[in-house]
Amino acid sequence: MDLKEESILGGDIDSHWYYLSKARALSSCLPRSTGNKVLDVGAGSGFFSRWLLSHGLADEATCVDTGYASDCDEEIDAKPLRFRREIATSDADLLLLMDVLEHVEDDAGLLRTYLDKAPPQAQAVITVPAFQFLWSHHDVFLEHHRRYTLKTLSRVVERAGAVPLRMHYYYGTIFPLVVALRLLRPKRRADGSDLRREPPPVNAALLAICGLERRVMAANRLAGLSVFCVCRKR
Repeated sequence: MDLKEESILGGDIDSHWYYLSKARALSSCLPRSTGNKVLDVGAGSGFFSRWLLSHGLADEATCVDTGYASDCDEEIDAKPLRFRREIATSDADLLLLMDVLEHVEDDAGLLRTYLDKAPPQAQAVITVPAFQFLWSHHDVFLEHHRRYTLKTLSRVVERAGAVPLRMHYYYGTIFPLVVALRLLRPKRRADGSDLRREPPPVNAALLAICGLERRVMAANRLAGLSVFCVCRKR
């Protein structure tokens, strides 16, 4: 996750419709045979690892991010949560790359690097922003290099030496609204993220809408704001 957005949302991040719905979507994507040990790449504050640990969906997690000032350890419900600037190898059976690949020039190289550190049975859940035509000041603020489609992310996964197992879009229900806002917005300079604190009724409504979509998201190969991919080492 991006620390810039966490600084905007502050303590509201745990209940914010975007991050909470994405965490719930992640839980729906977890491979049934994996997830006891998590390696969270580019984890930032470790929001998704914390969520999995606190909801009984992981037994331990290691967050890796070059942005950490130093290594440290925590516990979530008596389960270990480690923060590391770098690692040599990992015994994790589940890798998370939640909105990470778009931040680096060599996306396939980054994915390959961490798959190579993981055991043969490891699988990965990847999310990235969708559709280059939605590029905006939001991407510039977050220092993105690109946005993806199912096809372009599939190519990245295959170049990294992995096999895509399941891919789909998410946030399809609000996709038309975001398209309208971004494409019809006056052509003027804008700065910062589109993500912000919403009034409780709006936050609850968006969370409910995304919750309904989550039931059918696995079939969505048409459109959305995010691409989800589950893959395994070749």
